[in-house]
This record gives sequence, C-alpha cells and structure tokens, in this order.
Amino acid sequence: MPITRLTKPDSKFRLDDVSTDPPREASKQEAAERLRDLGKELLELQELMWGARTHSVLIVLQGRDAAGKDGAIKNVVGALNPRGVAVSSFGVPTKEEREHDFLWRIHRHAPRAGEFAIFNRSHYEDVLVVRVHDLAPKSLWSERYDHINDFEELLSEHGTIVIKFFLHISKKEQEKRLLEREEDPSTAWKLNVNDWKEREVWDEYTEAYEDVFRRCSTRHAPWHIVPADAKWYRNLVVAEAVAEAMRDHRDGWLKTLERNGRAGREEVEAYRRAKGIRHKG
Repeated sequence: MPITRLTKPDSKFRLDDVSTDPPREASKQEAAERLRDLGKELLELQELMWGARTHSVLIVLQGRDAAGKDGAIKNVVGALNPRGVAVSSFGVPTKEEREHDFLWRIHRHAPRAGEFAIFNRSHYEDVLVVRVHDLAPKSLWSERYDHINDFEELLSEHGTIVIKFFLHISKKEQEKRLLEREEDPSTAWKLNVNDWKEREVWDEYTEAYEDVFRRCSTRHAPWHIVPADAKWYRNLVVAEAVAEAMRDHRDGWLKTLERNGRAGREEVEAYRRAKGIRHKG
C-alpha cells in the first residue's frame, strides 16, 4: 500500500506532489476486510504492550478542518481496549496554559507505559495556527521546531512509539464535507464559521505544514501523509501504519511477558514453600 512516510528532513517536500485520493487499484471492500483484520491485530498488540509495560504509543493526528481526525479515532482506535487509551484535543490555550511554555500542556498528556495517547491536534498547532494568524513573533515560533524534535526524541528514548499523521484532504472535498454537515442534523453540531474562514488562508497553511514536514520528520517520529479524500482508505492507512510500528516490538514484549511470568511463578512457589502449602495443580 503506497504511502508517503517521512523519516528525515527534506527541504524539497511539497504537499501538491502527494495525491489526496486512494490509488486506483485500492478496493473499498478489500479495505474494509483488511481493516477488520488489523483491528484484531492491534488489540492483540495492545494487550502485549499493556502487559510488558516497556513501551507506549503516541498517535498524533493533524489535518485541515473536516479531514477526518475524529473519524480516524473512531474507526481505528475504536478497535482497542478503552482501558488503555486516552484521547486529548488541543484547542485555544487556557490562561493557565499560556502562562507556561508551549509544550507544558502537551507533555502532561503523554502516554504512560503500556498505554495509548491520541492527540487530536497537538503541539504542532504552535507552529501552524500561531504562524498563520501571526499570534506570536517569528523569532519565537521558528525556534519551536527544534524544541518539538527534542521533545519527541525524549519521548522515544523513554519507550514511546511516536506515530504522526497528516490527513491530506483536497480543498474540493473539504468544501463538500462542510456543506454536508449543514444538511445532516446529526453532524450540524460541528458547524463552525471558523472552518470557512480558515479556507481563506489555505495556501498559508500549506506552506506552514510543508515546513513542519521538512523540519520535524525523523526516524523516531516519522510523519505519514495520508490520502484522506476517501474515508475508508484513510482509516486503512492509519491502521496499517500503527500496526507496522507496533509489530517491531512484538517479540520483545513476548519475551518480557515470559520473563515476568517466570518471576511471578517463582515468587508464588517461594511463598507456598515458606507457608508449607502444597500445590494441587
């Protein structure tokens, strides 16, 4: 399955070079079947990670309005055990948050060992919205790329698997979805005039996102550019990427569980011997 995965800085990267549509050979029915299989695999991997407690997963979801961040959470993360999943959304900073550095409100939501954290928007808003709407001087927000890279490297060094997604939607598809919201009572609650106002600075956001991808793509925290005009393909790509990132740790988690199991059995047996209890297994 073709996908743009950025693992190192690339000064030549352009969003216009990446399609927002699924490849022609992609099948909606096959994607649905594959997504079901991936849901089962992700649940198994989650249970292994939960038991081993050596790693955690941070999923960062960025995208323009109506790109499908909520939909990706519902259709991909919905397959997981909610016991070990936390979803955080980052809107306009509160007064308390503004009184700290820009990463303060983010770091406190980083996942604990064994758990998932899903960021619906993230620390990248501080080099996107802040930049496009001139909410801080360039001398301030331009320094944040390096701070972000250091932050994500810190998380990675402490066992967090960082997976970042940009849901790449076309301007035409976005307009279609925004208009559909107005016609559907079940989604009308999402209506926000700012969604239309933000379309007026589409090109400015494109430039800001491209700088993010050029400067904040690393091996330990790669960016995935996800074609998002077709919701079914978007969900499949996100699920595949999360499963791929976790599979690399499967054998290690199993070894940790086996080691912990042996230690647990030895502790129980020592307790029984000390108490003179005979095991009737």
